[in-house]
Amino acid sequence: MPQLYGIQVLRALAALMVAVHHVQADAAFLATRAGIAFAPSYALPWNAGVDLFFVISGFIMVHSSAGLFGQPGGARLFITRRIARIVPLYWATTTLFLLVLLASPALLNSGAPSPQQIAASYLFWPMANAAGELQPVYSLGWTLNYEMLFYALFGAALLAPGRLVVPLVCIALAALVGTQALAGPLPLPFGFWGQPIVLEFAAGMAVGLLHRNGLRLDGRLRWLMAAAGVALLVAAAGDGWAQTSWGAVALRGPAALLLVTAAACGRNVTAPSALVRSLAILGDASYALYLVHPFAMRALREVFARLAPSATSLFIVLALIAAVLAALAVYHWFERPMTKVLRRALRA
Repeated sequence: MPQLYGIQVLRALAALMVAVHHVQADAAFLATRAGIAFAPSYALPWNAGVDLFFVISGFIMVHSSAGLFGQPGGARLFITRRIARIVPLYWATTTLFLLVLLASPALLNSGAPSPQQIAASYLFWPMANAAGELQPVYSLGWTLNYEMLFYALFGAALLAPGRLVVPLVCIALAALVGTQALAGPLPLPFGFWGQPIVLEFAAGMAVGLLHRNGLRLDGRLRWLMAAAGVALLVAAAGDGWAQTSWGAVALRGPAALLLVTAAACGRNVTAPSALVRSLAILGDASYALYLVHPFAMRALREVFARLAPSATSLFIVLALIAAVLAALAVYHWFERPMTKVLRRALRA
């Protein structure tokens, strides 16, 4: 399967957006410690990296699993491959978070989770914490609770004829969101699963079908679509409505859709530039970057808090570099080897 450099670059940028969103909170902490002002950047809605990830995920599931449509055993293979890809690193980071929380609760500013919440976190099951927030023990895992819902629906749909897979998943997602909107709030876990952000998976699947059916766009049109996507993100950055559940889907969702379509539906690139190759490598490690960046940033924040709390700009630069280096190391020495081991064990 040819390398989709545009999608890999977009995965890297999505993970970096989430990292920028979080590093500013740590920089604000340092500024408070130093008694100085800190003005966060609102140039983009940095947490819209999640919207990009969800649209990309919808596209990738169709693109990478097309050979399983209508095939005996396709559903089992899909689910086992997703487990091998997602579970090891998430369980490892959740366990590390719990160990740090046990050793130094003040470092994480987090209360002790209940045994039920810990179990729900490892099982990707939505559950409210003691503060009433619908977050797992390691809070970044809230997105993976949505991802696992999507994988479960996609895997179940693979039991049907191939032409029905995408329509069935779209109907299921729309039914969840529609029921929540019309009859909500629904009890957990349906109230969590029925948030409109899950429609972004459907949008990504639509792009996957278009790509699979041969859609290829002219380069100028793709650049125009990308520019429109960025413009929508810039508009969303200054719009309070864009931070609501429906506002995010209405503004950030279409922006992500435009960017993913522009990235996916170009001609195959056989000789990408050095910058594109570098970002594509980081795109391979984007899952690791998403999950490990808070650990690298928090460790560096503790160093700066003791040595140079007022150097917030330097902290932001070094923290992002540390996060990228940590992600690449985790990807090459843990995530990729563990995925291979688990796929062999599961015969996936």
